[in-house]
Amino acid sequence: MKKVLVVEDDLVQQKHICTVLASCGVEVVAANDGKQGLEKAKTENPDLIFMDIVMPEMDGYSACRQITSDEATKHIPVVIVSSKNEEADKVWAQLQGATAMVPKPFTDAELMAQISALT
Repeated sequence: MKKVLVVEDDLVQQKHICTVLASCGVEVVAANDGKQGLEKAKTENPDLIFMDIVMPEMDGYSACRQITSDEATKHIPVVIVSSKNEEADKVWAQLQGATAMVPKPFTDAELMAQISALT
């Protein structure tokens, strides 16, 4: 795994996730909302995407659905990282094409485990 896209509107969370992932030796690209995430998924062609759900412009569910249904990006696994952690949220994330879900608050180990699981 060489490149990971982090789509998170909370800049503190975004910076933390980016720092943890960079410590794994991957290149990290960041986007501030679902719309930017969708654009960067196409232009950056990351190996993995960590996606928040509640964001301005376009939520993570919509962005995930578009990424996983587009021929150019459907090969990219999307891991939802969200405080929306009810069973219905997990099922809905899977229906949108998400590979996995990491609940907030998360540990650094939970993020790194996703990198390990998908390499």
